[in-house]
Amino acid sequence: MRIAVVTLFPSMLREALAHGVLGRALERGVVEVEYFDPRDHTADVHRRVDDRPYGGGPGMVLKVEPLRDAVRAARAASPRGSRAVYLGADGVPFEQSRAREASGWPGLILVAGRYEGVDERFVEHEIDEQWSIGDYVLSGGELPALVVIDAIARLLPGTLGSAESAAQESFTDGLLDWPHYTRPASVDGDEVPAVLASGDHAAIGRWRLQQSLGRTWLRRPELLERRRMSGEERVLLEEFKRAAAARRAEDRRVIDASYGEGESNEQDHSTTER
Repeated sequence: MRIAVVTLFPSMLREALAHGVLGRALERGVVEVEYFDPRDHTADVHRRVDDRPYGGGPGMVLKVEPLRDAVRAARAASPRGSRAVYLGADGVPFEQSRAREASGWPGLILVAGRYEGVDERFVEHEIDEQWSIGDYVLSGGELPALVVIDAIARLLPGTLGSAESAAQESFTDGLLDWPHYTRPASVDGDEVPAVLASGDHAAIGRWRLQQSLGRTWLRRPELLERRRMSGEERVLLEEFKRAAAARRAEDRRVIDASYGEGESNEQDHSTTER
């Protein structure tokens, strides 16, 4: 897959992408990343890409012309059918389903904004989609670009050592991932769940599904609201909820017992002093 990034800081992305899984994917040619700097498409000696906002206010706004020409240069170098995406806090949420869809595109052009934003006329005429990686504000679109590239590249054949790795990760089937364990089997008395060492693959699969459902219920309940759960999944989730409630009750009992013991010792100490 070919990815073009329109950015004022190409070295920032180039360095970050040189490591780990993405670095190997680039070496193998699974994904190609090319950079287009808007400053290379300016006509003035200062290579100016921004200006003050109309209507007043703080900060600077990226100008249309350098961005437009950089995106058009990226389109010319990209496969036919590539889509241009502006990365900003006001875009639609970038989720696993969107990464999966984009991994099937012939190419992708990511535009990393800066400062107070970009001239809206550029977005209206040159951008196909707008994505946001979360409800928070960053200094620019370079970090979101890295997130998007990582998420998409992992789904391309040849990026990971095993295709099964991508298929079993969080959000692949709309659930969070299950807990993972490795050797040793015991760390400071904390044991690996016995089912994982049982060799019973059906039981292991059931445990993992239950843990995924439970974690999603605890941490991202809105994902379950969008999911059509099977009868088995509902049973597993109810079992998880009951077990979680039992653990909370036991924790409260231990805390209450410790608190009561502390009060008793304090009273005994006061009696001794008198």
